[in-house]
Amino acid sequence: MTNIDQFESIFKKADKAKFQLESVDLETVLVVSDADETQTERFMAQVVDFLDTTLLEKEIQWHRICGHEHQAVSDVIARIERLNPNLVCTFRNLHAPATDYPYSLGVYLEVLSQATDVPVLVLPSPHRRAAIPTTTGTVMAIADHLTGDHHLVSYAARLTTANGRLLLTHVEDQTVFQRYIATIGKIPTIDTDAAREAILEQLLKEPHDYIRSCAEVLSDAGLPIEITEIVTVGHSLKDYQRLISQHDVDLLVLNTKQEDQLAMHGLAYPLCVELRDTPILML
Repeated sequence: MTNIDQFESIFKKADKAKFQLESVDLETVLVVSDADETQTERFMAQVVDFLDTTLLEKEIQWHRICGHEHQAVSDVIARIERLNPNLVCTFRNLHAPATDYPYSLGVYLEVLSQATDVPVLVLPSPHRRAAIPTTTGTVMAIADHLTGDHHLVSYAARLTTANGRLLLTHVEDQTVFQRYIATIGKIPTIDTDAAREAILEQLLKEPHDYIRSCAEVLSDAGLPIEITEIVTVGHSLKDYQRLISQHDVDLLVLNTKQEDQLAMHGLAYPLCVELRDTPILML
């Protein structure tokens, strides 16, 4: 390696992404249900209580759509276009018995999560026994590349209750990492063991540094929350489920949109399908 290459590597290593707190304005919230007015009001009251524990700065104006007010997804999309809400709150399998389709989001959520730019809060169905948590005391922001994701962290921070705990979670894809190490192992001029150790160290150091900057910026902003770092290597759905169960998460925040495709981002879809008892904010 030349001196120029060494200098460039040192310079790049010192260039750390610093968290920038974004504004999170949830002034207008739309609750979508497939039930009658009484059941919808009951469901909305639970959602109001749930979000009332957060650190949002402005008072929310609440709107609702009952089951008889929409016959198709297009009806809900039309209401969203008229109302222009900052958040849509709903549950899985609208107008379809959840017990009959336990591992599905349903056509409404499939479309809402991809056809609009509005974040969607997916809550336990009122048609099931699982209850909506009464607080957002433990919020987890999860990503396979957390560094630089100011949008995700800002939402997660504002949706954490005062004196609550925000878990900033970066899961490095073990399968991808092993594939690259296997390729490096076929190049005689590169020490595979040294490369494995150095690359993994750097991959995990970047989210660690970013999370530390998140804690500093959020503290300086006066948000009274505890920041917990989780930086690990994994891949399977079970790895994510284990973390969420282990920390008894009240709200999971994750990215679901992919710029170059219509399908839901990465492992977001199976997480949203299977975690039926955990509220999930889909950004």
